[in-house]
Amino acid sequence: MFGFSVFLGTPMTDEKVAYIEKMTEQGFNGIFTSLHIPEDDPQHLLERLQTLGALAQKSKLNLMVDISNDISEQLQLTEWNDYLILKNMGVTGLRMDYGLSEDLMATLSQHFLIGLNASTLNHDVLTKLTQAKMNFDNVEYWHNYYPRPETGLSKQAFIAKNRWLKEFGGKVIAFTPGDGVLRGPLYRGLPTLEKHRGTHPLANSLELIKECYVDQVYVGDEELSTDTAKQFFLYTHDNKIGLRVNLVSQEYKELVIGTHSNRLDEARDVIRSQEARFKTLPRIKQINTIARNKGAVTLDNYLYGRYSGELQVVKTPLTASSKVNVMGHVFNNDVALIDWITSGVTYELIEGEI
Repeated sequence: MFGFSVFLGTPMTDEKVAYIEKMTEQGFNGIFTSLHIPEDDPQHLLERLQTLGALAQKSKLNLMVDISNDISEQLQLTEWNDYLILKNMGVTGLRMDYGLSEDLMATLSQHFLIGLNASTLNHDVLTKLTQAKMNFDNVEYWHNYYPRPETGLSKQAFIAKNRWLKEFGGKVIAFTPGDGVLRGPLYRGLPTLEKHRGTHPLANSLELIKECYVDQVYVGDEELSTDTAKQFFLYTHDNKIGLRVNLVSQEYKELVIGTHSNRLDEARDVIRSQEARFKTLPRIKQINTIARNKGAVTLDNYLYGRYSGELQVVKTPLTASSKVNVMGHVFNNDVALIDWITSGVTYELIEGEI
């Protein structure tokens, strides 16, 4: 469901190797890399790709390589069988673009997973690929990422394109920006959708998958922060959304921190913990009964009678209530995840860093 990017413009350092191992441990199952990188000696590029391919094979990761006609010429890949050297290196897929012929793509689709440029694909290209006997069982549709601010796709146009692509079968892949080391030279993130620039990678990914007909999401930038990678792990392996919380008091902490699930009868303004009021509850006094912003974590106090002990995460700003204690706040970076805790979804409130 999720993948990440490793770029070959710099050597495969111990730090890069450790990052690949970390992402594999967190449940990511694919690597994307690009050969569209200026390089004085193309041989360095192949050496680094060979190292990356070996690591991908060791970790049982798919390895998709972005390649164009220009770089194929630099690497002296002149005939279709020349590309098989990449397969021997551990490359499982080729995202083919910029001047490569339909005949070449069709031939290579018998040996590789082929990623077509979803953002620019049209009926004419698909017709030519069909005539060239493309193996569409080995085809995926890969969108671009957009380094320059204001150039990413709109959600509306993106959905329309993906609905059209789904008519032909095959997976749709898109990118979310990272939140660790961003890729230069602009360092503004590598999203497919412009609205995702600078926002939480997991929240972006859930939007792409749940609302935009996307099957897999790759982190476009060079690094995902450790905490965010762990949030991906919680979602992939435990099917729950992790929210980091700053508590304003350690009192009643045991009622707040931990795993909860949103009630099936989903409320408009708040996420209501299904489990909270079934715990053994003390008499909860009034604490910090202030206005409730989005992301506030609240606990109803004794003044609410039988609702005392109800735990909520606020979705819509609410005024202060003498009956509701604000026990903490979701990290600003994690607030976007709240929108994806819908009916019956499990979530975990985690104090501080993960």
